[in-house]
Amino acid sequence: MTRSANRIFAITRRALLLCAVGILVAACASGGSNRTQLGADPNAQFGDGQPGQPRPTVKVALLLPLTGSGNAANLAKALKQAGELALFDLDNPTVTLTTKDTKGTPEGAQAAATAAVQEGAELVIGPLFAKSVTAAAAITRQARIPMVAFSSDQSVAGNGVYLLSFLAGRDVPTIVSYTISQGRRNFGALIPKSPYGRIVESAFRQAVNAQGGQVVVVEQFAPDANSMLEPAKRVAAFAKSEDPTIPPAIDALFIPVGEGTLPTVAAMVPYYEIDTTKVKLIGTGLWDYPNIGREKPLVGGWFPAADPKGWRSFSQRYVKAYETTPPRLASLSYDAVGIAIALSQGRPGKRYAANQLTRSQGFTGVDGLFRLLPDGTSQRGLAILEVQKFGTRVIQPAPLSFAGAQF
Repeated sequence: MTRSANRIFAITRRALLLCAVGILVAACASGGSNRTQLGADPNAQFGDGQPGQPRPTVKVALLLPLTGSGNAANLAKALKQAGELALFDLDNPTVTLTTKDTKGTPEGAQAAATAAVQEGAELVIGPLFAKSVTAAAAITRQARIPMVAFSSDQSVAGNGVYLLSFLAGRDVPTIVSYTISQGRRNFGALIPKSPYGRIVESAFRQAVNAQGGQVVVVEQFAPDANSMLEPAKRVAAFAKSEDPTIPPAIDALFIPVGEGTLPTVAAMVPYYEIDTTKVKLIGTGLWDYPNIGREKPLVGGWFPAADPKGWRSFSQRYVKAYETTPPRLASLSYDAVGIAIALSQGRPGKRYAANQLTRSQGFTGVDGLFRLLPDGTSQRGLAILEVQKFGTRVIQPAPLSFAGAQF
């Protein structure tokens, strides 16, 4: 083949990929890049396809703020593209994905849900914002159509609404369990004064008590640096011992904050002479951001997160298709469409029933193992990562099934 012909072939191949993604119907064979990420057979990732059987047309609606204000429209575009990429990667039954614009408002979400119902959608994916979820759910519940939404507000879950997002506090038992398994049982905590902090503190106390540990000291702090000083000083008193032969009162310090606050809190560790070889720093999934190891006190710390291999593989395929980097939430749309595909071969009216959406074995997607729960929330199988000077490393793999897994 000539150089010119090779170039034409390459351009044509890329055009076909974008076309296959863009037509919103999984009608072409998968190229297989996803197989490396999630198993030898991409169908095994989400479930129960049976080759050779007729493939029914299944209508699924994706509700997103395509013309929302601020960054909402950009995020919506990425979620839409991720859902379309799932159709291409997970080619199995014929699923038709129709995107409806919620405009980023409750009224828009209600109108979008109404249109989806009228067009025969059997499953609604989205919306993104809590108020939009509530508004759209008023329509989908009446029509008895389930919704897999992206809001992180747990108050909107239940009664046919399932939240696929990473929910506050749900990763806390995983890090507590691992820390105790490593022989550290006496915990201190620095908790932010925020709605997230309240949820996480409750989950932390419950997890430590349930697993036989002890909460020795908990201090709350406001987000500004000056307000952190005294709470950090009080916790540090429990992290030191005047007698080197006697261990400090705590051997693990829980710091559930993210990139915006964690560097400032981390600076308090050497300032108050906390020895991180004796007191292990631990966090939540908020620690999962690039270059966390730039903060030297955090190196060696532990936190729960999805295995990064899945995200890297997804991100590479997304960039190849759309020539832009996906936002972190994009995996939720991909996995939601994956659920739709996994269950689509069931009987009409039954394939997305509650007992199917909440099946005990769950699903495996970009971010690993997960399942939807009857109360509308979700549960994930997470890995434990250790902070390194350059990046992170997995020190405990994520579970491959929910059978016998510790959460």
